[in-house]
Parts: sequence; C-alpha cells; structure tokens
Amino acid sequence: MNSTYRAAGVDIKAGEETVDKIKDLVKATHNKNVLTGIGHFGSFFELDTEKYKRPVMVSSVDGVGTKLKIAFVMDKHDTVGQDLVNHCVNDIAVCGADPLYFMDYLAFGKLIPTKAEAIIAGFAKACSENGVALVGGETAEMPGLYDENEYDMSGTIVGVVEKDQIIDGSNVKEGDILIGFPSTGLHTNGYSLARKVLFEKFTVNQKFPEIESTLGDLLLAVHKSYLNEIRYLKSNYNIHGFSHITGGGIIGNTKRVVPNNLKIEMDWNSWELPFVFKLIMETGEIDIEEMRQVFNLGIGLIAITDPENADRITSDPKVNNSIQIGKIGK
Repeated sequence: MNSTYRAAGVDIKAGEETVDKIKDLVKATHNKNVLTGIGHFGSFFELDTEKYKRPVMVSSVDGVGTKLKIAFVMDKHDTVGQDLVNHCVNDIAVCGADPLYFMDYLAFGKLIPTKAEAIIAGFAKACSENGVALVGGETAEMPGLYDENEYDMSGTIVGVVEKDQIIDGSNVKEGDILIGFPSTGLHTNGYSLARKVLFEKFTVNQKFPEIESTLGDLLLAVHKSYLNEIRYLKSNYNIHGFSHITGGGIIGNTKRVVPNNLKIEMDWNSWELPFVFKLIMETGEIDIEEMRQVFNLGIGLIAITDPENADRITSDPKVNNSIQIGKIGK
C-alpha cells in the first residue's frame, strides 16, 4: 500500500483552493502601508513614522473559546471571525492604540475550503469595519487532533499609540465615575458555563417569546467593536481609563486599570440584565456573584472619568446608551 499525505488526512489541494478563495477578501482590507500580498513567508507593514513622535507598538492575541461549539452545531461560520477581530481590536483600543493590522491562525480537523472562506470572510469584514489590514495568517489541517467538523482559531492584532497618549489607568482617582456601554450579548466569554446550563434543557433552535431569534443566533451575536466609541471619547473628553469586559467580568477586568489603593463601587441596579443572562442564571440556578465573575452582564466597555465629564458623556447624543454604573472609592 502506498501511503500519501492525503490518505493521512491532509489535503494540500484543499489548502491551495482555500488560498485562491480568500485572496480577494484579504486584499480588500489592505492599504498603502501593506507591502506584500498572500504567499510570502512574512508580512510587511510600513509604519508611517512621520505621524508619530514617540510611537509605541501595542499588540494582543486571543481566541474565541467554546463559542465555536455553537458555530459547529449551527454550521454557521461567518460570525466567529468577526468576533475574534473585534475582541482583539478592543483589547488594544482601550490602551489608547489605533489598530494597524491583524493576523489569524486557523486549525481544522478537515479543511473544507468553503467553511474556511466563510470564517475568513468574517475576519475581512471586521477588519474593513475597523480600518485594519488583514496582512496574513496560517491555515493548518490537523487530523487526529481535531474532529473533522471542528476547528480552532486565534488572532493577533498590532497597533500603535503615541507614548504620551497611552491610557493605562494611572490617572484614575477617587470620585471618578464608571460609564458603561452595552454589549451585544456574551461576546466571547462564559460559553462553557452557558452551554452546560442551556443545552441540558434547550436546543440551538429554541425560540422564546422575549426574543425574535433562535437561541443559537442569540448566542452567536457578534462581539461588538468599541473602536469608534473609544476614539470619540478620547478626542472629546478626558478619559482616565478604559476597561474591555471579557473573561473575569466587570470587576475582574476593570480593576486592571484602577490603582491598588482605590476600589470599584458598582451600582448593579443601574441597568437591566439582558434576557440572555437572565435565561442562563435562571435555567442553571446560578448565584448572582458567580454570574458577575463569569459574564459581562450586558456591559462590554467601561470608561472612567471625572463626574463633570461623566454627566456630559451620558447626555451626549453621539454616545448612544451610555450609563453611569458606579464610581471609584477609597
């Protein structure tokens, strides 16, 4: 018997077909700073050094977690790529950085070009919406490590910020106000608990009187990018700190930008818990403290500023649905 790579589960032609399918999607995200296309061993991005006096590069890497399991069950793959890009963009935007370029890693049990194309179309869509170049990536076929119908992904974002404009929470002080901005749902965190609780009782096709979509679509709601809100707030208000609410909840993430001698005083009743979180909590009989540690509870971004700015921001029509949700105490 003659052994081949394809017989072992790796289809080189499928990889080549995937590259052909995504070339135009990727190229559409490029700008004058991107010096290469698909096919080189590395990606080249020229930094406009005349735009900055003391540029500091800011980078972050992340994944989508077990939200992918929902995509597998629903056979819907055009949103999780958007999740990944937006999550990464938020992580550096809250530091004051402008995102420049994104790179992805995809690993399949079996590479199906149309599925890979749908995922990468999601990357490209979110990159275009955020003004980010999708400069490269890696697609691997790994039979035996992943099930044939499964895949995993990670992404790396790189951005830049002027050194004296870094936002790191060092200016946060007692009396500052926490302003919350709504999430679109779970974003990309807490899915292991949500899946365990919800799918013991419901299927992805379950519908509820409170929502128009199915449970699956509700759980696949795209992780929101807050780049536009962050840029507007930076340009018009004195922001002392930003917090992107991911794994660890509101307190776990916000304390990263609050000095150790200060504390976060939340008003947990200042906003209504969105339906999806009520459903998880009630179905799983989960304690509210556990919910607060695991989920964003409907708040995806927090800006910290002084009381005067806080009142102006929450009444600013260009900052939709922002609410004061707490303050910084001693």
